[in-house]
Amino acid sequence: VQLQASGGGLVQAGGSLRLSCVASGRAFSSYVMGWFRQVPGKEREFVAAINWSGDNTYYQDSVKDRFTVSRDNAKNTVYLQIDSLQPEDTAVYYCAADSTTGTRMYRAPRLYEHWGQGTLVTVSS
Repeated sequence: VQLQASGGGLVQAGGSLRLSCVASGRAFSSYVMGWFRQVPGKEREFVAAINWSGDNTYYQDSVKDRFTVSRDNAKNTVYLQIDSLQPEDTAVYYCAADSTTGTRMYRAPRLYEHWGQGTLVTVSS
């Protein structure tokens, strides 16, 4: 599975972005998909996950009021809508795929086998 994340950029605080992650292969609809972020010198941090069908989601508590994860299995794409961006949201955002369950959504990066290359989000104050 190859994942290609996009949609990052420079945005002012209070703005919005929608990140996309396109997956190769026909098994995408069976994967749990996750979004993570990382700043230099810190560990990769769980942000959100979505189950295979898109009817169940899971968020880090600190972002659940501003971030929305969704997916379009027909397009092999998972999205992360980020609203009310804050400077502390500045990070490289990664999408990841877990092909083992389809339903269980994990926070731990080590439980996702496939990773995209990341897309940089920079929020100016």
